[in-house]
Amino acid sequence: MADRRGAARTVAVVGGGFSGLLTAIHLLERDPAVIVRLVERAPRFGRGRAYAVGNPDHLLNVRAANMSAFPDRPGEFQAWLAAQGEDAGPDAFVSRRRYGDYLQGLLRTAMRGPGARGRLLLEQDEAVAVVPDDDDAGGGGGGGGYQVRLSVGRSFRADAVVLAVGFGPPGRPAFAPPDILSRRDYVGDPWRGDLAGLPEGEILLIGSGLTMIDVLLSLDRPGREFTVLSRHGLLPQTHASAATVAPPEGPMETPRRALRTLRAHARAVGWRSAVDSIRPATTAIWRSWPEAEQRRFLRHLRARWDVHRHRMAPWVASQLGAAIWGERLEILAGRILRLEPCEGGFEATLRPRGQRHPITRLFRAVVNCMGPTGDLPSNPLLADLLARGLAHPDALRLGLAVDAAGRLTGGGDAPSPGLYAVGPLTRGAFWEAVAVPDLRLRTASLARVVLADLAAKPA
Repeated sequence: MADRRGAARTVAVVGGGFSGLLTAIHLLERDPAVIVRLVERAPRFGRGRAYAVGNPDHLLNVRAANMSAFPDRPGEFQAWLAAQGEDAGPDAFVSRRRYGDYLQGLLRTAMRGPGARGRLLLEQDEAVAVVPDDDDAGGGGGGGGYQVRLSVGRSFRADAVVLAVGFGPPGRPAFAPPDILSRRDYVGDPWRGDLAGLPEGEILLIGSGLTMIDVLLSLDRPGREFTVLSRHGLLPQTHASAATVAPPEGPMETPRRALRTLRAHARAVGWRSAVDSIRPATTAIWRSWPEAEQRRFLRHLRARWDVHRHRMAPWVASQLGAAIWGERLEILAGRILRLEPCEGGFEATLRPRGQRHPITRLFRAVVNCMGPTGDLPSNPLLADLLARGLAHPDALRLGLAVDAAGRLTGGGDAPSPGLYAVGPLTRGAFWEAVAVPDLRLRTASLARVVLADLAAKPA
């Protein structure tokens, strides 16, 4: 793809994890001339936060048979494992580290393939601003290109920019005073904090989802005990064999009706099969709900949906069960009223669910496992886009507002020409924007949209 002067069009993809890497590969495969500049602030491309872990106990939450990066090549990941001398059956749950190796292999192939020379450029830096060519002070963009500014002071021009920055950091809990954030025994972001430096003794893990399980697997050893506290006290369910069935017949136009329909289906076919049966339609169901109903789902049903939808590998579940039966792990439903530093750790005032009176407990350390929030200004690039009016948060504050194709929308909900988002930033629009089986479809679709928009764009 070239402009009228014969110069190749350039697409900047910001974020070198799964979403960014696959978007870049799809762009290169679909257009023999387009140039892609992949920007990643981490030291290694192709891994992102999810697959950069070094702990071999951190397993994928999806079976190997469903982890190919490409929707039209379903057995590719298993074939890659076999080529590495690993006999992983379709029901195997492989380490996330190995999946990161697979993604980096895809990156090397994309850089060395026929006609790829000079078309995939890696920028190991942080993008901090995207400035329209014709409006250096901010504003509309006017259909032109953009200057992508990097933290070291360099910049480069791009005809289109795709944001694939992934999840942001966890937010600071309201009950945590600012003075504890710098303490070594409080980890506000388990993906970047020093878990290895935590002391022995009882540790409070705030949140009970998959992040908590990763932290527990990293910290569990003799001399440590854990208390897990979350609003509902729900743990992720476990993967098991489930028959493939047709989706349910019944109303889905509100969360309440969808729940009734899904429960009736689960009684007939089993809950795993029932949940899996609506996976292909989940985004369409989500988008059909009015905003008020989406909010109702987030407030009342999100936690229960998440633990059934995002399951853990059987081996991980066995480790969790061993910690519970060994009385090293306690699960509490409730909330924290106050968290204060004290001699030897922290004093936490908790209110268990269903109890009137709070209780006070002492902990040697605290880890915030609540997961990411929609705090966009914590990312300098997103803060810059918001300030320029090129983007705005979605109505639910889950990420950025995008249209049905993935184009960013600015003021007045009009698309910002040449700006796109993929991955977790688009949860408000598509809901299913996290797992590989969904992202491989979204990245392929977005690449087609970007190239079509560039083809229609005047030079």
